[in-house]
Amino acid sequence: MNKEWAEMNKTLQLQIKKKDTFAMGIDTLLELRRTLMELIMQFKNELSDTDFCAMPYINAKGYHSKTIAYSLWHIFRIEDIVAHSLIANDEQILFVGDYQSRIKSPIITTANELEKEEIGEFSKKLSIEELYNYIVDVDESTTRILKTLTYKDMKGKISDERRKQLETLNVVSEDENAHWLIDYWCGKDVRGLIQMPFSRHWIMHIEACIKIRDKQLSKR
Repeated sequence: MNKEWAEMNKTLQLQIKKKDTFAMGIDTLLELRRTLMELIMQFKNELSDTDFCAMPYINAKGYHSKTIAYSLWHIFRIEDIVAHSLIANDEQILFVGDYQSRIKSPIITTANELEKEEIGEFSKKLSIEELYNYIVDVDESTTRILKTLTYKDMKGKISDERRKQLETLNVVSEDENAHWLIDYWCGKDVRGLIQMPFSRHWIMHIEACIKIRDKQLSKR
């Protein structure tokens, strides 16, 4: 993991655990996210649509075996679901902004259920321009939510009712590679959700995207 990002992630994890440093922890998280968003936006300027769908490491073990388009969809679908359906208890940006049709995505799930060639085919169907509009909207909405959270909110648990509401949305596939997500999310308190989908999850997938980007750029 990038040393700077790892250090920021470690710092924010410690800060949000204590009431006296909680506000600083949110600030550190937002700074980390701004840094990573700059890289995400850089991809758009550096890469072609073909690059976003490329799978140069298709047989590798790790997130770099996927595509950049897939990873970006996956990061922000998970964040949209967690931020809105589980934390804020309101409507996801995907639905508010009619982004499924705008992005031309055949699915509304996190895409965990897709493998190898399925990931490539899925990626080719996406409008990268609209995917980026979705990314920006989700990031901005999550930032607003994070700024409203208090230290007291961190111990909040996901209610059975909220879990059932999430299940009715069909935004997580019933495939065994995906359905575990609901148990994982609903087993966390709000602090736990912030610690993974909103920070570390970004880092892992963006590092994989960088590896793919570098490979694609090296071919030019």
